[in-house]
Amino acid sequence: MPDLTVTLVQSDLFWEQIAANLAVFDARLAQLNRPTDLIVLPEMFSTGFSMQAARLAEPMDGSAVRWLRATAARRHVTITGSLMITEHDRYFNRLIWTHPNGDTSVYDKKHLFRYAGEEKVYTPGNRRLTVTLNGWRIRPFICYDLRFPIWTRNLNQAYDMAFFVANWPARRSAHWRALLRARAIENQAYVIGVNRVGLDGQEAYHDGYSSVIAPDGEVLFEEKNVEGLHTITLRRDLLDDYRRLFPAWMDADVDLANGPAAERITH
Repeated sequence: MPDLTVTLVQSDLFWEQIAANLAVFDARLAQLNRPTDLIVLPEMFSTGFSMQAARLAEPMDGSAVRWLRATAARRHVTITGSLMITEHDRYFNRLIWTHPNGDTSVYDKKHLFRYAGEEKVYTPGNRRLTVTLNGWRIRPFICYDLRFPIWTRNLNQAYDMAFFVANWPARRSAHWRALLRARAIENQAYVIGVNRVGLDGQEAYHDGYSSVIAPDGEVLFEEKNVEGLHTITLRRDLLDDYRRLFPAWMDADVDLANGPAAERITH
């Protein structure tokens, strides 16, 4: 099976300015000078992590989704990131996985960030998404999902790579870095985190730390504070060899992954 080349886009975001952000990503992707299979953008890449969904959320044929489709087609690459989406009179923090032919798959953020009131504005998703690219099974998640290992559990090698798009503030970056490594180690999969940088409209600073973690927990890439692109090739042989030589995945707690397990209480 071939390797997989992924480009992480770590960027500052214009607060609640869709057109300005799309223009910035156009300019940034123009700097991409090597082939890649997948481009990953941050969470709510067209607006920043805003609760103004009533004013800013777009439908699935809105400008940001059209931009994703046009960019994928023009560059002959799969591209993904999350957006504010309105559908059936509800709002979603929705990741859109966009193929070069314009087809899309979606993942709605399951865990809404209560600390910021996200659950008061957006509707949570209830379904995981697994997509395939070049033979790799890939599972996307969004920001706060990172804190919930049952939701991200990789039973029976259901995925080979998971990624998390985020607006994760610097004051909790130690959590971001530790949890990305933990998710890779416990799931024996590559894990990628793509975070924004810069100050948002709520005066929260983001220091990035976009990262690529190997299945054994080795940090293959990590970048703090600076904007830019990073393209990395994930080795398939490294993943397969590690799972074969250290088959911890075969001993996973299936009951815990599917729901609360009954406790045995003795007196």
